[in-house]
Order: sequence, then structure tokens, then C-alpha cells
Amino acid sequence: MDDKTMLEGILWDLKVLGDLCLHGSIESSVDEVHNCFVKSLSEVLELQNELFNVMSELGMYNISAVESSKITKALGKYNSTLEG
Repeated sequence: MDDKTMLEGILWDLKVLGDLCLHGSIESSVDEVHNCFVKSLSEVLELQNELFNVMSELGMYNISAVESSKITKALGKYNSTLEG
């Protein structure tokens, strides 16, 4: 297995774990449990960010700018859906 495939797998696992922590924090009714999920979510998001930065530095993520006209078009479509 190459490095990119392995790191993408770890990133995927962190995304799934983040989703679980998010829902746990939303649905928990006990303060101690809620706080534990919120803390865990914060830590998972930090790990995701660190891994993303490493992958970017290794050239595994290429970030490109989006044309402003595409953003404006998507925003207009979204707003028309809300109004309709």
C-alpha cells in the first residue's frame, strides 16, 4: 500500500469518527457525556487538520481557486431554492 492510500484511509476514518463525535455531542443529554463528545470532536478536527497539512505538503492535495462566477451562480441557485 502506498503512502497516499494509507493516509487517505486514515483521513476517512477521522472523518467518520468526527461525525460520530458530532452526533454524540448533539444527542447526549448528560453534561459529562456531552462535554466528553465535544472535547473529542475538537481533538479529531485538530487531527484532521494536521493530516491534511501533511498531505498537502507531500503534494497529495492540490488546492485550486474557484472562479467567482461559479460561486455567484451556486449562491444564486441556492437562494432561489430557499425562496421558491
